[in-house]
Amino acid sequence: MFARIAVSAANYSIDKPYDYRIPEQLEGKAGPGTRVFVPFGKGNRVSEGVVLSVAETSDYPNCKELIRTAEAEPLLTQEQLRLALFMRERYFCTVYEAVRSMLPAGYWFDKTGRQRSRDKTREMLRLAVPAEEAAQYAETKLLRAPKQAEVLELLASFEVLSVQDVMQHTGAGRPVLKRLAELGLVELYQQEVLRRPELSDTERQPIPLLNREQREVLHAIREERKGMQAGAVSLLAGVTGSGKTSVYAHLISETLEEGHGVILLVPEISLTPQTLSLFSSWFGDRVAILHSGLSSGERYDEWKRIKRGDAKLVIGTRSAVFAPVADLGLVIIDEEQEDSYASESVPRYQACEIARFRCIQSGAFLLLGSATPDIGSRYLAQQREYGYHRLNHRYNEQPLPAVHIVDMKQELLQGNSSSLSKSLRDAILERIERNEQSILFLNRRGTNKLVTCGTCGYIYRCPHCSVSMTWHANRRRMICHYCGTSRYLDSRCPDCGGMLNFFGAGTQMVEDELKETFPGVGILRVDADSVSPVGSHQVLFQRFVEEKIPLMVGTQMIAKGLNFDNVTLVGVISADQGLYSNDYRAGEKTFSLLTQVIGRCGRSTKPGEAYIQTYTPDNEIIRLAAQQDYESFYEAEIEMRRMQKAPPFENWVGLTATGVREDQLLHALKKCRAQLESVFAAEGETVEILGPIPMAVVKVSDRYRYRLQLRCKLNKNIRRILASTLISCSQDPEMKKLSFYVENDASS
Repeated sequence: MFARIAVSAANYSIDKPYDYRIPEQLEGKAGPGTRVFVPFGKGNRVSEGVVLSVAETSDYPNCKELIRTAEAEPLLTQEQLRLALFMRERYFCTVYEAVRSMLPAGYWFDKTGRQRSRDKTREMLRLAVPAEEAAQYAETKLLRAPKQAEVLELLASFEVLSVQDVMQHTGAGRPVLKRLAELGLVELYQQEVLRRPELSDTERQPIPLLNREQREVLHAIREERKGMQAGAVSLLAGVTGSGKTSVYAHLISETLEEGHGVILLVPEISLTPQTLSLFSSWFGDRVAILHSGLSSGERYDEWKRIKRGDAKLVIGTRSAVFAPVADLGLVIIDEEQEDSYASESVPRYQACEIARFRCIQSGAFLLLGSATPDIGSRYLAQQREYGYHRLNHRYNEQPLPAVHIVDMKQELLQGNSSSLSKSLRDAILERIERNEQSILFLNRRGTNKLVTCGTCGYIYRCPHCSVSMTWHANRRRMICHYCGTSRYLDSRCPDCGGMLNFFGAGTQMVEDELKETFPGVGILRVDADSVSPVGSHQVLFQRFVEEKIPLMVGTQMIAKGLNFDNVTLVGVISADQGLYSNDYRAGEKTFSLLTQVIGRCGRSTKPGEAYIQTYTPDNEIIRLAAQQDYESFYEAEIEMRRMQKAPPFENWVGLTATGVREDQLLHALKKCRAQLESVFAAEGETVEILGPIPMAVVKVSDRYRYRLQLRCKLNKNIRRILASTLISCSQDPEMKKLSFYVENDASS
């Protein structure tokens, strides 16, 4: 018998199934989906691999033999193997790189060949005879062996206990337990202990009742599911606070009752605790959680629970889309427009695409939800390729927050150079006096974005990246947010000795201004500097609710998905940030972020109010976000995309190269461009190639980054040509020290 194997040591240029002979002792054990160890290359270096298929014959007469299997039975299903092959073609990765993305880190091996996470067990003790017989024997041993008698009496009451508990309660040593086992009275054995993430205690509650609008949407989605084709997709749009989560819950409940599994994706780890708490109260132990904030052991054990069918509802971030849910019936992607659903490391997959592939394979239904749907998703709904449903009102019929646009140019003219406008300060003070809470949003951490000399113009730049360093006053250091390099700040300019100036407020500076403006008032800061420990999101949000801290200031971690009943005010410190970048999605991202953060207030019975501070108050995107008018924004944006020939009308594919020498990089990309233009012309493909174009941040960690941007209707033939180009680049001696990768719909 022979196995066709995807080998981890094979890079993209030589990635293909390799044939290996299955030794007699492994026949029947090395089936498709089994991980194995094989000799690879001229030196026969031991490498991991996964069996793709098994055959009785091979076209290669001198096949090497498998060394051993990694598990007793296949770890991957046929569906997962098909998904790995799909990912190889679509995301320009190896099959084994795709497989690695599907399994939690605990399943992989360290340098010594040991699996990183192993089953955790606890030594247990149980009676091997009826309780009455154990009690009778205990009576005969009271005088000669009192510890044996005490152990038997304890087990006669409880039947099964951990060895640790037995020894602690009776004082008996291990020799006593071994003697009882030798006599055949008790049995020592190992019991698996699952490492579960700590969940806040939540009592079981019924799923909330739906209002009329929600019931109508739920009924429409039900009808869609009944008559759907495999892999059908529907888009649920709804204003913030409209109760999309309750609609999800009813759909999940119905799917679980039908015996199918469900995956629910959320974009951020910070949203997982609240979501998990809600769904745990509704579905109990049927819920499993998967995200990068868990320990290796916790992810390993949660994955096992899902694979065994102990958990039928999986909640997690991007990677949870690979959860081994059997009989998948429903996938829900909340806040589907978020960039965090796209992986930035190999394989560069898009969770929405993976979800759709899985739904097509399993005949499941895919539901996308958002207050501000992705432009591409909304366009497909307009073209009737997706179903489309909308919730236009908040669940409790509360009005959307009243929004005020504040012109910061006028604030400067009136002598106010702080981060807070007068009207926002007054509104915050009013909430403090009413014992209500406020959220201030600024998508920049640190104290100041830029430190420069007023005399010679010197700027503190990162020596390894093409960006300025950010001043963090609490650490007394300048820090690069790309590579982490830090240094102390000089008292005066290191070039000319002039005075240093500080520009561009970050969350820490806003926090300091708030402390100065509202002395003695509690302030909570939530950003990457304050939530680095695992699980600290949940701790901070619980403190905000339980201690009724008046003010919370933070980055996009606080902008979406969170529900705080007592928050009645939101302030956006700098709405212009990110609006004028070279990303074709800059307007969409700004509109979404503003709409989401405004929606954090007024979600209960108290009315909400929001202030958007901007230097461009007449900007159409800011104006429409203030009005929460997504449909008008969509109509304007889709026409702009049509004129630009931008997605969803054409694909913008990026062929990116990185290297330490800028001149070598540019030469290589020009060579690639000439090669691509020649091949596309020969094969009759209409492709516009731009570049080489520098990335928005051209150097990161001493490596330059440039890109060729292709504008085309991406098809299978163009993918094949790009794959061939990547392979030729990796084999070209002039490009050996460069790295190349391809991204679909690359924007910046």
